[in-house]
Amino acid sequence: MISFTLNEKVIEVDADPSMPLLWALRDLLDMTGTKYGCGIAQCGACTVHMDGNAVRSCVMPLSAVAGKKIKTIEGLPSDASHVIQQAWLEHNVPQCGYCQSGQIMSAVALLESNQNPDDAAIDTAMQGNICRCGTYPRIKAAIKDAAKKQTASYNYNLGKNVGEQA
Repeated sequence: MISFTLNEKVIEVDADPSMPLLWALRDLLDMTGTKYGCGIAQCGACTVHMDGNAVRSCVMPLSAVAGKKIKTIEGLPSDASHVIQQAWLEHNVPQCGYCQSGQIMSAVALLESNQNPDDAAIDTAMQGNICRCGTYPRIKAAIKDAAKKQTASYNYNLGKNVGEQA
């Protein structure tokens, strides 16, 4: 049994420790939002968070996630209220949609570690997330917009008195 936290819930998986996390998520845990793209960690479709960092689940053995916190696309708000999800919709980022869960998870990890990323930081964080439809300009614009909104919201909340609602 391998125990880890998945989307804020402690779970146990009875599987071969060498099984890639991707297949445990999809086949054993019915978390099909994480996609299989290449199987060699080159396309980013399988991106999830491990302890807050974007990782490729297709090459991550289950043994490596024991005791870790894993977040999949299903761990984001189902009402699309996360600032990245909202920006994705506002900028009409998806076309075919296949790469989007990996793109979104990489973008969320970026904004969690860098509140105001510049173009170079965005390029570095999103490197290896392939969009065969070529929506890269919209992806970058959505990330920049989400960062601005996140910062504006944070600054707005800092101006509130303690105990006052935002």
